[in-house]
Amino acid sequence: MSARLLSKEINQNTSKAVIGIFAPCDPRIDENSRNRCKNLVRNTAEQLSGAIKLPCGNEVEVVYSDILVDLEPQADMVAKQFLQAGVNILVCIPDTWSFPQLTTISLLSHFPKDIPINFTTGNSAARPGVVYTHATNGAIAQYGKLSHINIGAWPDKGQNPKMIAETLVSLIDWCYAAITFQGLKGRRIVIFGHDSMGMETALPHVMETRNRFGIEITRLDMKLLSDMLQKQSYDKKEVEKLKNWLYSHGKEKIELPTEKDEELLEKSLALYLIVRDIIKDLDAVGGGFMSQLEWGSDDRGIQLPVADIMESLFNSTFDHNGEKKVIPFATEADVQGLLTQLFMTWLSGGNPPLFMDFRKVYEKEDAAALAKDHGIKDLKNKKWIEKGFVDGVNSGSASFNWAAAPGASEKEIMNKIQFPKAVDYFFYLGNSVHFKSPGEIKGVAARLSYSSLSGMFSMLWDEAETVELPAEVAQKVCDGANPTWPHTFVIPKYASMIEYKQYAPANHFHMTWDLRPARLQYWMDFVNVISLTPWAARPQFIEGKDRPLPLVYLLNGGEDLAKTKLAGK
Repeated sequence: MSARLLSKEINQNTSKAVIGIFAPCDPRIDENSRNRCKNLVRNTAEQLSGAIKLPCGNEVEVVYSDILVDLEPQADMVAKQFLQAGVNILVCIPDTWSFPQLTTISLLSHFPKDIPINFTTGNSAARPGVVYTHATNGAIAQYGKLSHINIGAWPDKGQNPKMIAETLVSLIDWCYAAITFQGLKGRRIVIFGHDSMGMETALPHVMETRNRFGIEITRLDMKLLSDMLQKQSYDKKEVEKLKNWLYSHGKEKIELPTEKDEELLEKSLALYLIVRDIIKDLDAVGGGFMSQLEWGSDDRGIQLPVADIMESLFNSTFDHNGEKKVIPFATEADVQGLLTQLFMTWLSGGNPPLFMDFRKVYEKEDAAALAKDHGIKDLKNKKWIEKGFVDGVNSGSASFNWAAAPGASEKEIMNKIQFPKAVDYFFYLGNSVHFKSPGEIKGVAARLSYSSLSGMFSMLWDEAETVELPAEVAQKVCDGANPTWPHTFVIPKYASMIEYKQYAPANHFHMTWDLRPARLQYWMDFVNVISLTPWAARPQFIEGKDRPLPLVYLLNGGEDLAKTKLAGK
């Protein structure tokens, strides 16, 4: 046989997440029950199809097999079908009892040990698929592999069963975590500049990031960007288009007192186009920019424009060319912040992330003092008074989308944004982005961290929501930090303000709206990241919100101990 030269036509879907759905079955069971199993697999595939999307908006591919996995030969056949289809996520839908080792365990032997597998089943006694689920999940846990089960419901009778809504939601949450885990393997992020202002909490941890998440970090010197600006290596017509688009949303909101200021604005917009094209050329999924100190605030060098508008544009769902996918981007080359944003954007299906300083924590006593200073007497049902809040503020990376409520139009969003001249040591370098986020935006606020003692990553997180302060109070808070930067006032759901300010793992934190906690928890299982919720008020398990603990954790001393053991394997 001669060696075969591979085609240069590359299937761009290769290595992306593909979900494969199958069902085991007992070969002795009657034909009607076997046909019911096939119908259930098809119905599950149809229910999932279109329900799970990548951040770019594309639907995740879902395939299924109508070969029932009765014994080893069928397990091999379905495995080969899935391998040819590029399946790297498995969903098993048992509706009858069968034999674990002869079916799913044999099928699993064809795939890498870390392939995600979910067992979703009804809770029927007639043809006990739930019994099969517990038997197989137990066997898998004993040999140290992670698996998740979703004991839900579908009709016990009838030839065409479909799972109920609650069961489907749980499965979709798991699928989002699985596609984030598998879809980011082999992807890369681009970091401009070296270590983030010397902040140890933001270092790239190149090898650990590669080993744990399968993500590569391309590091480029900021000199490349400086040179490209100097050489004008960008499309000048597109810079003009971007500037006119910005002006169309209100030129009067852009502080440009001199002609020099307009030149700096144009350079900052050119910087966005330069970095955008580099990210595209490298097929990267995120980026970060160091800026301080060398770029713009060390007067021994040539001063260059602030990157605030650039960073905000990357994190937004639109720009001068219309709708676009979010490209998570971190100010100050904060890699751990970027990874936090990247994972949560994928887990939410592409929602825009918010990058913030963990700035001043206003405990309820501080909030009461603010209210008193401004003569605010109606204090009932005011969350910011009852608990306090955090002023989330940073010079860059604040997605434009966070200036308005989720689902707002481009016009509604841009109407709420101003572009004042940067102040303090940035005053000569261009324009900031300023807005105040509206209240009642709910999601997850979190921060990834790393420990050399364990060699493991952890994620400190809590559910959170934004709050809108009275105008005069909000302005005083902004003035106390930086009035030209974006501000988002955040209240954690379970953490007390004392806990929140004491346990912050870094000076930055990040929030994504409409992110369900179960998705984050499932993903942390796949990547073996420690889940940190040290809040006294948060129960260990919240039904309908948290994912149930995988059995492999329970058998090995609990989640943290089991993850530590798995990290050492």
